[in-house]
Amino acid sequence: MPDLTPRSAFIGLPGRSGRTEGEPGVIVRPRDDFTMAKLIARKSRAGDLAAAIRARYGLDLPTTPKRVAQGGLAVIWSGPGQWLAVAEDGRDLARELSDAIGAFAAVSDQSDGLAVLRVSGPRARDALIKGVGLDLHPRAFAPGDAAVTMIAHIGAQLWQLDDRPSYEVAIYRSFAGSLWRWLEASAAEFGCTVET
Repeated sequence: MPDLTPRSAFIGLPGRSGRTEGEPGVIVRPRDDFTMAKLIARKSRAGDLAAAIRARYGLDLPTTPKRVAQGGLAVIWSGPGQWLAVAEDGRDLARELSDAIGAFAAVSDQSDGLAVLRVSGPRARDALIKGVGLDLHPRAFAPGDAAVTMIAHIGAQLWQLDDRPSYEVAIYRSFAGSLWRWLEASAAEFGCTVET
């Protein structure tokens, strides 16, 4: 019988890579503690969906590329009428959302389909701009901002958490190795460490 135990898409990342002297400029942490679900508003039901999310979770669904969070749940705009919901507490988020808002949105579990990396540290922005086709300068992309973009030719969803800066990057799980190889090379001059 094959081993069907869940495992990280980022198994085997080195502890430290690139420049080894001094503090690392980039800190990477696989986020295997998320449950995620994609929400797509049903035709003419986006207003009802927004009202249901507000009533149940106290969140206003973003209508522009933003991330909002409260009480262990984050919702990230993914396009008109589409959002990625992320929970950090291990709950069955897709089932919970289907029960709560299924009349207003299609809900699909993405917990095993997406892989997420947190990229932070004083040189995180410098490493990311080498492959992200966005202006990540603080005047253009700030905490709470989100984007659906390409990173080193890999489709990704990116959002900024804070001014440190800390970002989270979600990609399809099958691209985890490619994203890591690019990020490790991009961060090499700054020194990169992986936290588990």
